[in-house]
Amino acid sequence: MSDKPLSNTQKAVQAIRSLIFSGELAAGSNHLEVELAERFGMSRTPVREAALILEGQGLLELRQRKGVRILPVSVADMGEIYDVLTELESLAAEQAAKQGYSAKDLAALEAAINDMDAAIDAGDLHGWADADDRFHAELVRLGRNSRVSAIVAMMSDQVRRVRLMTLFMRPVPQKSNKDHRNVLEAIANGDFEAARSIHKTHRQQAKQMLIGLLQKMNLNQV
Repeated sequence: MSDKPLSNTQKAVQAIRSLIFSGELAAGSNHLEVELAERFGMSRTPVREAALILEGQGLLELRQRKGVRILPVSVADMGEIYDVLTELESLAAEQAAKQGYSAKDLAALEAAINDMDAAIDAGDLHGWADADDRFHAELVRLGRNSRVSAIVAMMSDQVRRVRLMTLFMRPVPQKSNKDHRNVLEAIANGDFEAARSIHKTHRQQAKQMLIGLLQKMNLNQV
């Protein structure tokens, strides 16, 4: 049975998100709804509906008679987001380690790490970022807390956006891969204290690095 076709609103959401993450719709830039509608080959209504959805996700704001403004990445906001993600993902790691998962249960988590290693060896930072996304999503899923999953999903867009913006400014993420493998090992061994501690330290270090890069870019002044 085929999947239900996307509505024009869903298509507009995907298109605008893609343009924001690629940087084609730059932070701080303004765009009229009619211009976006013409670009996507649709009416203004689904574009406005999409803008309302993306406004709720913190990617843009609707401005009366001025269309939409692409929101810059706030250093302060990103710091708060990382603080929340650090606690929730560390909780997920702890809870995952208490589940008694088998090697088969953890296969997707291990595959993500292996793909991260392969991407670094190939010099493919975008591939590494995609595999890293998979690792974090799977870690949260393994924690088996639907509310943690919902909150993390709500914040993931902003984190992904910042990471893509700073991807080629950061050091080669070899330590990140090692941290992830250590978390996997702790979960496999049922060592919930180590799983939580290792992941928390990893996320705290990632926050410090990204905040430093954002401050250099001065994005909070856009």
